[in-house]
Amino acid sequence: MGSEVAEMANSCNLLPCFVSLQEHAYPADELMPLTCRGRVRGQEPSRGDVDDALGKFSLTLIDTLDTLVVLNKTKEFEEAVKKVIKDVNLDNDIVVSVFETNIRVLGGLLGGHSVAIMLKEKGEYMQWYNGELLHMAKELGYKLLPAFNTTSGLPYPRVNLKFGVRHPEARTGTETDTCTACAGTLILEFAALSRFTGTSIFEEYARKALDFIWEKRQRSSNLVGVTINIHTGDWVRKDSGVGAGIDSYYEYLLKAYVLLGDDSFLERFNTHYDAIMRYISQPPLLLDVHIHKPMLNARTWMDSLLAFFPGLQVLKGDIRPAIETHEMLYQVIKKHNFLPEAFTTDFRVHWAQHPLRPEFAESTYFLYKATGDPYYLEVGKTLIENLNKYARVPCGFAAMKDVRTGSHEDRMDSFFLAEMFKYLYLLFADKEDMIFDIEDYIFTTEAHLLPLWLSTTNQTISKKNTTTEYTELDDSNFDWTCPNTQILFPNDPMFAQSIREPLKNVVDKSCPRGISRAEESLGSGPKPPLRARDFMASNPEHLEILKKMGVSLIHLKDGRVQLVQHAVQAASSLDAEDGLRFMQEMIELSSQQQKEQQLPPRAVQIVSHPFFGRVVLTAGPAQFGMDLSKHKTRGFVATIKPYNGCSEITNPEAVKEKIALMQRGQCMFAEKARNIQKAGAIGGIVIDDNEGSSSDTAPLFQMAGDGKNTDDITIPMLFLFNKEGNIILDAIREYEAVEVLLSDKAKDRGKISGYLYKFSFHLCPGTIVSIFSALHCKRLSLTKLPSDIFGTQKERHNCYNYFAYLRRSGYHEK
Repeated sequence: MGSEVAEMANSCNLLPCFVSLQEHAYPADELMPLTCRGRVRGQEPSRGDVDDALGKFSLTLIDTLDTLVVLNKTKEFEEAVKKVIKDVNLDNDIVVSVFETNIRVLGGLLGGHSVAIMLKEKGEYMQWYNGELLHMAKELGYKLLPAFNTTSGLPYPRVNLKFGVRHPEARTGTETDTCTACAGTLILEFAALSRFTGTSIFEEYARKALDFIWEKRQRSSNLVGVTINIHTGDWVRKDSGVGAGIDSYYEYLLKAYVLLGDDSFLERFNTHYDAIMRYISQPPLLLDVHIHKPMLNARTWMDSLLAFFPGLQVLKGDIRPAIETHEMLYQVIKKHNFLPEAFTTDFRVHWAQHPLRPEFAESTYFLYKATGDPYYLEVGKTLIENLNKYARVPCGFAAMKDVRTGSHEDRMDSFFLAEMFKYLYLLFADKEDMIFDIEDYIFTTEAHLLPLWLSTTNQTISKKNTTTEYTELDDSNFDWTCPNTQILFPNDPMFAQSIREPLKNVVDKSCPRGISRAEESLGSGPKPPLRARDFMASNPEHLEILKKMGVSLIHLKDGRVQLVQHAVQAASSLDAEDGLRFMQEMIELSSQQQKEQQLPPRAVQIVSHPFFGRVVLTAGPAQFGMDLSKHKTRGFVATIKPYNGCSEITNPEAVKEKIALMQRGQCMFAEKARNIQKAGAIGGIVIDDNEGSSSDTAPLFQMAGDGKNTDDITIPMLFLFNKEGNIILDAIREYEAVEVLLSDKAKDRGKISGYLYKFSFHLCPGTIVSIFSALHCKRLSLTKLPSDIFGTQKERHNCYNYFAYLRRSGYHEK
């Protein structure tokens, strides 16, 4: 399987990554895999904070350097390093995230330097290398230091690479808040930079930030919040978990102890870990709580970033809860093919995106190393198959816009190559597949490799224990603080399976509501509190319960009712907690009811050459016409005249039995639908007339009716934003005949394979035999193919373009 991961990398021209960037995107920060071009900040629609990772410094190339060496691509690594040294500029007038730049770029440069000096020492490669990547890392480190110019020592969340912070031209420095992970995920890279260079200031600054967060923890619970004021140290968001906003803070406390050997980091981690397992861990779930009221859940959903936590538990040696949470996450993946960005406690999709995050693969790797259980190899195989089946597109792997429909986003973050490929390859690699011992390194949160010998090098910082007021803990919980990565359970190979077994159907079964901690404390006392789903405003008994919980009912003039809670008016502190829980449930219920009034997104899947179902576009639904959840529509597309579709169609012969393309504007959507239906179209796609609009940045758009009865409209209608619509229009210009599938979700590509051969043979007569006989004959059970057919010049030209696509997609290697 290790070779399959490497094949997955090679077959689509993504690794060596600099080849892909040179062909499609270099020197841009990221590759846009649907449109086969580079993402340059300022030239694409803004995606908000996501774009803060982009600094015009060839992000993906730097982030992928040590991955090349892990996959034994040493020649390509050497060329990539030369390209980084020659071309990358770190002095750009651009505002970037301190956190993302640290873990991806500084970490990438340090990881590249670490493996470069290892290769040079072996004597075959990198003999010319003289620490150039380290010099760049030091330059970048100094550019990040102005962010630490605060009274607390916590860094500003953003910095201008050229002008720093609070400079008249910096365009940053007015922020007051940062996330805990943003300020607490610096110590590995900054300490490594200090140890490599002998310059202590970087490690000093990172330690000061960690010290401040520790001092500001909530003392009664030993938890930290998600967001903190960088000037005052006040918690802005007081919910606490192990997912987004906090995750890597905990990770870096434990790994800082491993890399630097400072006991204070281990003591802090153990204190936090005890609180996590006491309050947040509700096996197999990990639910956010309030730092001041840790017995009270802060939300009813989990985000995908917490998938790293089982891997961290393995490093800590707490295997049982790691297996439980990992298995729960795997069941969610089997249900949706990927881990949604967020899902509820009853495993419904909360946020449907999936940007190809690697955290679950990371935990799978560490669990396999800890248990030796081949089950985790099967899990890895599922991940690889899903990536190839659902995310692979002509120029790479595309993020999932919606795991429910299978639609894509024109996005491939650098962490996909930096982490996903690395962990999957290492999961299946044998020792002889590796050119160095991976056990000599520790992984950063971006999976960059830092050598463990740094713990004894340039110890310019005294190991002063600044940790105070530790909670007295049960030492038995820490027996496996730093477990050996060999099998932990050699005498019980069924250990992991026995833990997984009760959870194998946890997602498919409807989960009963667990008893809350407050209810547990009540024992056989009062009845459980009123649930939001059962509440009736006309029920006197319900109103009495609300009053006891400090919740009052206000009747508004328009007939609606408003609920307000005042905790001080509750009968007791437990009743006040019940009231807060009831209010949260009511908000969730109201939000869910609003969502149910909206139609879900639909999918436009391009099934013709050279896409064959690989490209899936997120489409907005119509509140009229055919229901695509019950019926699919497949056909070739045709542009109508007039293009706005607001009058009788003048080219009905071109539209008949086809899916009509038209532009938004100048009349109602229902009028467009009626006009193309009259012309004989079997469906319609409306393309936004707002130049540059994209589903990447805009919310889902639904086409409303015209206020009249629309039962006469029987064809399906979908809406595409301008960027997605142009993908279809560009395909028409290049290939003329473009066939699409309109559906509620993408169709399995395997079901399109019959069409793949049929179209290919028609497109490339004669010559196609030599290519496709090996590729598809066995699958289609064809015993003989005609070879005496010769095509026209136009057909041969199309065939040439098609073969070029095949080469880009890696079919020649198969």
